[in-house]
Amino acid sequence: MVHLLAVIAVLSSAVATDQAIAVQRPMVEWLIPALPTNRPQTPEEAEEGRKSGRKLPPPEVLHPTLDPALTPYAPRRQKLAGTFKGGASDVLAVLVQKWFEKFRAYHPEVNLSISPPYAGSLGATELVNEHLDFVFVSRELRPDDVRDFKAKFGYDPLSVPVCGGSYRHFGALDAVAFFVNKDNPIEKLTFEQIDAIYSTTHHRGAKAIRNWGDLGLGREWADKPIHVYGIKPWNGFEEFVRERVLSKDGKRGEWRDDIVFEKVVFPMAKHVADDKYGIGYSGIAYLDQGVRVLPLVANPGEAPQAPTYENVALATYPLSRLIYFNVNKAPGKPLPFALDELLRFILSREGQQVVLDQASYLPLRATQAQSSSAQF
Repeated sequence: MVHLLAVIAVLSSAVATDQAIAVQRPMVEWLIPALPTNRPQTPEEAEEGRKSGRKLPPPEVLHPTLDPALTPYAPRRQKLAGTFKGGASDVLAVLVQKWFEKFRAYHPEVNLSISPPYAGSLGATELVNEHLDFVFVSRELRPDDVRDFKAKFGYDPLSVPVCGGSYRHFGALDAVAFFVNKDNPIEKLTFEQIDAIYSTTHHRGAKAIRNWGDLGLGREWADKPIHVYGIKPWNGFEEFVRERVLSKDGKRGEWRDDIVFEKVVFPMAKHVADDKYGIGYSGIAYLDQGVRVLPLVANPGEAPQAPTYENVALATYPLSRLIYFNVNKAPGKPLPFALDELLRFILSREGQQVVLDQASYLPLRATQAQSSSAQF
């Protein structure tokens, strides 16, 4: 059984909103069945995904609501036209086409297209080579992609979050969780503690943590070493955790050398389930063993957030993931009007309704959409 620690909200009699002030809340623990074990794609399946887009699993039974604070789309009155060619990850082909279809109803003379092979890494390369005008990628760009882009143009690509990832869809940008052995009594982790456990750089300011006693556990746990499991660089999960947790204030975090690294994410839960003193992380879709998933605290003073469906959908869980629109935009220069308008549409209530209707990914909250809009 997978142990999940949830956060129960202590709310006033007023209706709770996304902007409700976080307060310290008691923990509740419950048991849910472990997920079925996923298997890696076969070469044939991967090739089919590049040609036609990857087939995604059925949507979650739960379904989020659209944030009513999202800005409605108001098309510009000026006539827009042009032809723009893009790329997309294999898990985004369907969603991107649906965005294009809706956008075309407002601006029929703007010709937008994506074509196979569908692969975010290939699209990023073609953006550097100036063969594409934009690329939708189901993760952050690889450091090598950003480096190559900057080496050619002298500035970073513009990467705008355009929707949330999935909750636990295998292969479709599921949220990331940290977990320990089911016998471990720890109740939560902070980003500062994770950085102190996993990194050599300690950009969040804490000293190295090596024993469970350093995290406040007593009795038999006090002097027991923390066995650290992680995913070998480069990997989308690994890069996400490195950027979100180990890196801070523009300083890139570096992993400890003695982490037990795996090339792929699949065995992570089993390692920790078999190791009483282990800790690891993976996408939620890979929780196929009896482990204890921990609520996380991103910043001092905040309430712990468990990776429940609700918290991921509301973007309060700090390791929820995002999908990005990447484009070449020189500092101080505007995007082509048609691409600027496309982004305005995608980040609007109508654009996020497309995400909600497709049901594989989670729509942005209004605060996220506003942050994205401020980037271009």
